Amino acid sequence: MKSALKLKLLSFFICLLPLSGMAATSTPMAPEVPAKGYILLDFNSGKVLAERNADELLEPASLTKIMTAYVIFREIEAGRINLTDQVMVSEKAWRTGGSRMFIEVGTLVSVEDLLKGMIIQSGNDASVALAEHVSGTTESFAKLMNANAKRLGMTNSHFTNPNGLPDPDLHTTARDLAKVTMALIREFPQYYPWYGTREFTYNDITQPNRNPLLKRDPSADGVKTGHTNAAGYCLVGSAKRDDMRLVSVVMGTTSPNARAQASLALLNYGFRYFESHQLYPANQPIENLRVWFGEQEMLPVGPATDVVATIPRGAYNKLSAHLEKSNEQLKAPIAQGARIGDVVVTLGENEIVRVPLVALQEMPEGGLWRKAKDSVLQMF
Repeated sequence: MKSALKLKLLSFFICLLPLSGMAATSTPMAPEVPAKGYILLDFNSGKVLAERNADELLEPASLTKIMTAYVIFREIEAGRINLTDQVMVSEKAWRTGGSRMFIEVGTLVSVEDLLKGMIIQSGNDASVALAEHVSGTTESFAKLMNANAKRLGMTNSHFTNPNGLPDPDLHTTARDLAKVTMALIREFPQYYPWYGTREFTYNDITQPNRNPLLKRDPSADGVKTGHTNAAGYCLVGSAKRDDMRLVSVVMGTTSPNARAQASLALLNYGFRYFESHQLYPANQPIENLRVWFGEQEMLPVGPATDVVATIPRGAYNKLSAHLEKSNEQLKAPIAQGARIGDVVVTLGENEIVRVPLVALQEMPEGGLWRKAKDSVLQMF
């Protein structure tokens, strides 16, 4: 059943943003960039704004290190390792080829320095040292990577090492890389600024961040480049303008400039032609619903997650919303967090957002008097 939420929600919109000059306009097609696979998403809503071959299995090269960092951050959060831990550099880490932060075998390096060396300098040696510190071997760490990938819903990914060096069994997709990138930004805001750091010095060697977006777009603050001969030139980018953040993944381009141009084209398209609004925060009351046979008559309800709408620019005044209750009559007992129905947002005639509506507090059964009273009221 639908509840009369529409006018209340629209009045809330009016408080958020003036409606003048907001007539709906058509949105042009997204640019088709020269890459094997790509995707562009709104970080807040998860809405896909552009994609091509986003589920094709591709080699990630150093984009693998996004997952490596995510796993390390989770280990820190769980208290199993610390940023101040001193890691003994193994010969395997020291000998790892490709991009390096130039750690030396037999020396002690802090987890924090290794993370910065991996994130900013793309150090393959740092990735191996971190993996060995967490799991003992890179093979065991790869199992941890795959477990986290499964938990994040990265159904088309398989990791075999922490740095992305070529392996026939190493693959992922543009969509899966977007998932782990958005999880990293959302779950670890205290560490994400490292991805926007322009340079890092270790062992008296200063190396710049390899991400070209940091120089070409002042709103860009991440994330990671990658390259091998087989993978081509890859780039996961993220930028924030006002309250809107976008994430782009570009894989398999032919040159460093091509991956930068493709990423900028996607990001600029997203910011230019779309806008994003948080309509309701998670677990905040948006309505009080009548409950029968409960200790109280009214139950506060709200969305289980943030209600965020990503819409074409100029279409704001065509938004509307309503509540859909699972049952016409709510009856106690009701547990806190129980799903009551859905918050549904529409743009014109199209549904664009549906978020579970939940009870924000417990509603036990009322006493005999309350039950008798409600039984009589239901008769009329």
